[in-house]
Formats: sequence, structure tokens, C-alpha cells
Amino acid sequence: MITTLAVSGYRSLRDLVVPLGRLTVVTGPNGSGKTSLYRALRLLAEAAQGRLVATLAAEGGLSSTLWAGPEAIGRSLRSGAHAVQGTVRKGPVSLRLGFSGDEYGYAIDLGMPGREHPFPLDPAIKLEAMWTGELLGRANLFAQRRGPLVRLRRAQDGTWREGLTHLSPFDSMVTHCADPVDGAELFGTRERMRNWRFYDALRTDPGAPARRAAVSTFTPVLGGDGADLAAAIATIQAIGDAAALDEAVEHAFPGSRLETGPGGGLLLHQHGLLRPLGLAELSDGTLRYLLLVAALLSPRPPELMVLNEPEASLHPSLMPSLARLLADAARRCQIVVVSHNETLIGALGREAEVAALRLDKDFGETVAAEIDAPRWVWPKR
Repeated sequence: MITTLAVSGYRSLRDLVVPLGRLTVVTGPNGSGKTSLYRALRLLAEAAQGRLVATLAAEGGLSSTLWAGPEAIGRSLRSGAHAVQGTVRKGPVSLRLGFSGDEYGYAIDLGMPGREHPFPLDPAIKLEAMWTGELLGRANLFAQRRGPLVRLRRAQDGTWREGLTHLSPFDSMVTHCADPVDGAELFGTRERMRNWRFYDALRTDPGAPARRAAVSTFTPVLGGDGADLAAAIATIQAIGDAAALDEAVEHAFPGSRLETGPGGGLLLHQHGLLRPLGLAELSDGTLRYLLLVAALLSPRPPELMVLNEPEASLHPSLMPSLARLLADAARRCQIVVVSHNETLIGALGREAEVAALRLDKDFGETVAAEIDAPRWVWPKR
């Protein structure tokens, strides 16, 4: 389980270190940095997929995603005695992301590419580190990248060997040095990171992918856009917890049940109707709830699942049902929910032990004033 998330220099997250629990609810007012925290977690997962640099470039490049305020916010700035004078930096340009848990930790430091590089929006990876345990130290470090050089510690005798000597600044050691034999620890960590799941694009509009006809095939994991909803539900009925699926539908829509229709489609039988409704006929809220059911009842739960505003399109009456689903899912995997819906947050608190993480803005910076920040050590360039 991930116990600590650290972000430095990304959007409004100037220097944020926060704890994560088994079920964490991230809340706060609009503009407080909730979405930035969600994106930071997703960027870490993109590193394991080899897409981190491209994703940051798509956000406008490093210069557009960096913290836009001063490097340090002292008393004189807060009091107004001194005005902010641009964003001139004394230290190197740096966007740092990291996490750790009981078993392993990872951190990456990105900076600006050289002037001669033909793709100026692509950030360059300056440093990476991977270690065992929660806090980085010399003794527990097992993989390190400085510039183009990657070094790996041998598990047998603790000695170091060179992994790669000319790794591109736009490639991560996580994707290029994770060998199941010579880099087993790095390989294992990468595979666990690749298993993280994120849901923030489950559309319910008339053209939503979930409403279209699709081939029904073995689908133990709902896709990020929900296009394979019918197949994911059929897989839960075949090899997953079919009783929990029926209970989730009954709890939200009393007297209703799901059925796999001809050709692999999904039908919802509702009390009082003469025929079942297909996915194209369902209301936005009903479809959204079924998408969340398919995600949270996955027969192959991930190590970490992150949901951004899952309550969107849902009627307040469905919040207790969603809270029950989230609480049950947290018994199988770690859950992070980003939400500002007080009804859902209250219902979650009644269903499970929740680690509350409230974000606020202070002088343009995202802060979590109500929690004690865990210890964290960034690898040095």
C-alpha cells in the first residue's frame, strides 16, 4: 500500500507531502489543487507505461506545468512587505514526483531539455531513484539514474552494476531497465505501478462509448472510457462476485436486475416496465452508476485505484450506494477518491474508516494544513 505521496513544482503543488490510507478522500474547495493531485498520481503511473514525457508535453510542456510562484514563500511575502518579482529561479528548474509505501518507493526529477533539442516541450529526466521501504536512504536504494547512467544493486551481494550508460533523457529507467532477471526488483515495481487504475473519463452523454454496441469478450478490467461496460459486467457475472453485483444494483434501484442480452449487450430490468432497457436508453445517472459498479467490482482488483469526482451525474439518493461500493472495494485494494460532494463524503464516513485529506490554497500554493506531513527525502541531483 502507498503511504506517502510527494510532489514538488507541479502546478499549484509547490512542495506537498501527504499521507494516503487504505481509503483516502481528497476534498477541498474549487481551485484548491485536487485535480493537480490526481494528475500527479497519474503522471507517476505514466512513468511506468513510458508515457510520462509525452503526457507532460501534451499539457503544454514543462514550462506550462511548473509551479508559477516563487521558489520560497517567506514571511515578508505573506505580509506584503515585499512584492513577488516574477518567477526568477535560483535553483535548477525541477518538477519532482514520488511515492513510497511499506515495500518500495520511487521518485523522479524532471528538468528542461538542452537548447539544441528539437522538441522543446519535452521535459528531460534528470534523476530517478527506487528503494525498499518508506524512506529513501543509502542502504535501501536499489536502482538509481543520474543523467544517462543507470546503476542497479545486485540482490545477491549488494554490489552495484551498470544497467545502461546512455539512457535518453526522455526515457525512464522504469521502462528501459526493468529486466525480470537482472533487474527483478525494478521489474516487479514497474509491473505493480502499471496495474494502477484511474477513472475520470467515464462519459454518459448520448455519444458515450459505453452506449455503443461492442463485442462481448472476457474483460476482467473496465477500460478507462467504459466502452467495454457490457463485457465487464458479463465477466463479473461469470467469474467475479455476481452476488455483490446483484446487491449493488438492487441497493441503488430496488426491484432491478441486469441481464446480458443477445449479441453481448447489457439490459436493465426495472420494476414496473414491460421490457428491459438497453445501455443507449439509460439515464446519465443510471449509466454512470453501472460504470462505477463494473470498475469497483473488478475480478482483478489493482493495487491502487483512483477515482476523480465519481459522483458526477449521480442523484444524491445514489450516494449511499456508491459509498457502500467504495468501502467494499477498499477491502480488496487501496482507493483514492477525489471529491467535493459532502453527501458522498458523509456516507463514506459511515461505511468505512476514511483518511480525510483536505486541500486549501495559501498564497497560490496548495496546502494540507490539517494533516501532519510524513517524512520524505528527495534524491539529489
